[in-house]
Parts: sequence; structure tokens; C-alpha cells
Amino acid sequence: MSDLIAEAARPGTTSTAPVLARLSTLDRFLPVWIITAMAAGLLLGRGVPGLAGTLNAVPVGSVSLPIAAGLLVMMYPVLAKVRYSETARITGNRRLMTASLVVNWLVGPALMFALAWLLLPGQPEYRTGLIIVGLARCIAMVLIWNELACGDTEAAAVLVAVNSVFQVLAFGALGWFYLQVLPSWLGLATTSAGFSVGAIVLSVLVFLGIPLLAGYATRTVAERTRGRAWYEQAFLPRIGPVALYGLLFTIVILFALQGDAITSRPADVLRIALPLLAYFALMFGGGFVLGHALGLGYATTATLAFTAAGNNFELAIAVAIGTFGVRSGEALAGVVGPLIEVPRPRGPRLRRPGHRPALVHRRPQRTTAAPPPTRGPGGVMTRPSVLFVCVHNAGRSQMAAGYLTHLSGGAIEVRSAGSIPAAQLNPVAVAVMAEDGIDISGGTPHQLTPDAVRSADVVVTMGCGDTCPVFPGTRYEDWDLPDPAGLDLGEVRPIRNEIRARVQTLVDELTSSEHAP
Repeated sequence: MSDLIAEAARPGTTSTAPVLARLSTLDRFLPVWIITAMAAGLLLGRGVPGLAGTLNAVPVGSVSLPIAAGLLVMMYPVLAKVRYSETARITGNRRLMTASLVVNWLVGPALMFALAWLLLPGQPEYRTGLIIVGLARCIAMVLIWNELACGDTEAAAVLVAVNSVFQVLAFGALGWFYLQVLPSWLGLATTSAGFSVGAIVLSVLVFLGIPLLAGYATRTVAERTRGRAWYEQAFLPRIGPVALYGLLFTIVILFALQGDAITSRPADVLRIALPLLAYFALMFGGGFVLGHALGLGYATTATLAFTAAGNNFELAIAVAIGTFGVRSGEALAGVVGPLIEVPRPRGPRLRRPGHRPALVHRRPQRTTAAPPPTRGPGGVMTRPSVLFVCVHNAGRSQMAAGYLTHLSGGAIEVRSAGSIPAAQLNPVAVAVMAEDGIDISGGTPHQLTPDAVRSADVVVTMGCGDTCPVFPGTRYEDWDLPDPAGLDLGEVRPIRNEIRARVQTLVDELTSSEHAP
């Protein structure tokens, strides 16, 4: 992932330094820290007698107090980054919402049921445990995985909230269907199980409700008192690393609690791991392919894939233990889940506030020379074409297009588009451009298409995470600019001025005499 993302340089490095050189030590070696945390937890669980009992002495809902603390610390910074004013664009995205519900609540449980019966035909306890895992959709760690991979934070918050509601309403009914009704229809053995709705509700309220309310309150109060610019450029960078510390702490405690079960039955662990690996690969890969087919863009596609492949193992373990006992095969099946999920490949780091991946596809090294004007039929020179891209095509990309049209005097073909175009332009963007004598009020947000990218000589993304196909001969740039959505005129003026300066540089490059025929 790191070589596909335009990163802001860390202190002491330049923006042209290699990506790894620009990452902090914590970010650069995150996979090492995760594996180390897993190993430390397993060693603690195996080597310290009575540790599990001590850690479980004070439960919070269905999990131990240390894990509850780790999850809350881990999730708060992620949910504090969510721009809650933008969640309407997620709930209004019918393709994403429909795809998420279908993948999470129809495909996921059915796939786990099929894999459990196909790969564990003679292991009824492990099979039942895996089916329970397939019913428990992730409401915690998926947020950190999505953040690490530079997914859409707002989309993740909305999808997790929707999954939480469905989990409360549907977990018991789906458990009855997949453990009794469907096996009976297929002539297979059935399993009786009763699930505590109260435990499920408490899990959702604690591990999603508390950090969600804290994140919302923090952003609301801070933006009203200090402004969005201070909140995203000063406050969020300070609390960002806390999420990773919470993640590593949670991994240590989680594996310490289950260390004895995992290390004492290695052959059974491997047997359970096979259907889990197949499940994760199919759900994540299928979610990514589906998102790409729906044209959701990298950030939203990543979110769809992670929410599809993630499971709430804490809930699954608690249900299995409460229903079948702590030493049951069903409980061990739930315990193996984190062993498979945690080491899965992730993005290398938490992105900085406002940072989004520039392009999902690997692209050639950007050259400093602009593409020369091309010749059309009969040797007539054609104008170079520039495409500005951002999510809604309502603010930054429209301002950039307005400036390029004005400053080039018609010498450059200018277009703009977005992956999820808004219904209208941002009125503050229109007003701030009018202050500079440029009228963009007649503009209309357009849908980003592969043809639009293919026909452009230069494609400029605006630091917003949109996905652009890579075509030979096309120059790609990412301008990491704050989103003007929700900002007032005073806060948008610096963004406008930065856009003008960058556009002027682009005009000079594209119309310089060195590219003349």
C-alpha cells in the first residue's frame, strides 16, 4: 500500500524522500509490532498461571475489562476523525448501503455455513463455533483496519452502525436458521443454541456507543470553539498514535487470554484455521471486486471489503462460552479467529487528518515535464486536457477548474468530476471564487468515468481518495488540500489561494515554450 499513496513528509524529511523514510518508527514497523504483540500475548497466556482468570475478573459486557479499555482507546481517535456532517453522503449512496447489507448479512453467514460443513464435516463443535463467528459482524477492530488502509472513515462509521443494529435484531434469528432450520432442510445434523440478546445489545452500546459519542462530542465542541482547521491540523495528529497503542495493547491482552487454548491444541487450531482463511480471502476479495464493479472508488471499496471480512470475535467467543462452556470446541473456534484476522495485510499507517490515498493503482513515477500538446488530423495542434477529481466534484475540483479556465485563456481543455457527485456546488466555494472575480455558479458536479481519465493528458486528484485508472501517457498528480465542506469563507480563502497558486504553476508548465512544436 505504501508505494501507492502520496504521503505527507514527517519532520526532517522531504516530500520526495522514499515513503518508508517519511514514516515514524511506529508506522514503519507496524507489522512487526503486531506480530510481537501476538507472540507476547501467547507467551503470557501460556507462561503465567492464572493470568486469564485475573484478566477476566472484572467483565464489561461479554469481555474482560482490559480488552474493553483497549478497544475504547483504540476506537476513540478513529471515530474522532469522522466528519459527521458528511455521513449523509454515505446513507444516500444506495449502491454502497445495499452492497454492504447483502454481503454482511446474506453472503457472509451463508459462506461461513458452507465452508464449515465442507471443511469440518466430522467436527460438529468446531463447525458450530465457526457458524457463530460468521453471524457476528465486526463493530470494533474493523474501524482501525479501515483507517490503516486509508479507507473512507465516514463510510466505516455508518456501515458499522448499521451492522450493529442488524446484529441486535438478527443475530438470534440467524443463529436459529443456520444451526437448526437450514441443516434440517438439507438433511444435516442440527444444533440447539440460545443466545442472549441482552449481551449483544450491551456489547454494541459499550464498544460502539461510547467511543462514537465521545468522538462526535470532541469534534463538535472543538470545531465550534477552535475551528475545523485547528482540530484537523493540530488536535487529530496528537491523538492519532493513541489508536495504534490501543490496538497493540488489545492484541496482547486478547492473545494472553486465549494463549493456553491456542498453544495446547495446535492441530485443532490448524484445522479450524483453514475455513477461516478461505472465508477471509473470499469475503475481502469479493468485497473489493464488488466495490470496484460498482465504481465506489478505492477508499469506499476498501471500507466495504473490510466490513465484509471482519467479524466480532469477542461477541462470538462470549456467545460460545455462555452457551457451550469455556472448554468447548465452539469456544476454541471463536478463539482461533483473531489468530487469523489480526495478521492479515494492512495499510502501513494511520493517515494524517485530511489525507487520503491519491491513486489506488500503482502508477509510474511522476515526471516534472508536462505532456506536450498533441497534433490532431492534418497536423493541427490540439489543446492539452486536464481533469480535476474529488469525491463530490462540488468544491476543490470546481475551484481548480475555474482557475485553470480563467488563467489559461482557453489554451487548455478543462474538466472536473467526482466518484460520488453532489447535487450542487458548495455555495461557499462559489462565493469565495466570486470574491476573486471568477463565476463558477453555473458548474454542475459530474460522475467520474474511465473514459474521462483516458482522454486527459493530466489528472489531478485533490487529496480526497478518489480512484483513477492508470493509462499510459497520462500524468497523475495529487494535491493534498483540505476539504472546504462545512468551512466558512475565512477558512476556505487559504484553500482557494493555494489552488490558484498550483493552477498557475500547471498553466506555466503546460503552455511553456519548450513544448511548442
